[in-house]
Order: sequence, then structure tokens, then C-alpha cells
Amino acid sequence: MTEFKNAVERQKKLLEAEVWADGIAGIHAFDTRKVTMAYDNHLDDGHVVDTTFNDGRIERRIDGKLIRILGEKLEGDELIDKYLRLT
Repeated sequence: MTEFKNAVERQKKLLEAEVWADGIAGIHAFDTRKVTMAYDNHLDDGHVVDTTFNDGRIERRIDGKLIRILGEKLEGDELIDKYLRLT
């Protein structure tokens, strides 16, 4: 029975991390023509709202419409590692 303990524990952490990943870490509204963000080079987007999620990805919206995703959604061990590091 103990051979499955590690797999069960990993799956538990993964499920917790997936819920955590979709949590919002921050929201930033700005004009890309006036403010430059280190993570971005799309200077002609204009007035945008960037939502940063716990896993690090950023969704950029203009007038509520998603125009791009900066970064990638973490999965598997990378997600678990970041979750454990930041919680």
C-alpha cells in the first residue's frame, strides 16, 4: 500500500496547485504607449488591463476582450514546485 502513497500525495499537491494557479496575483491597467513593462514589447496595444495569475502568466485585455496571453500556464512538476515555493 505504501508504494502508492507518494503518487497520491503528488496528485493531491497537483490538484491544490491547479486551483492556486488560477488565482489572481495582480491587476494593472495602463497605456502601453506611455508605460513600458519589463515582460512586454507590444507598445502599440494602447489602454490595456493586464491580469497576472499566481502561476505567472499574464492575460492582456482591451475593453474586456482577451488579446494575448504573456507567458505559459505551468503544468505538472513545474506548477507543483512554484506552488510549494510561494505558499
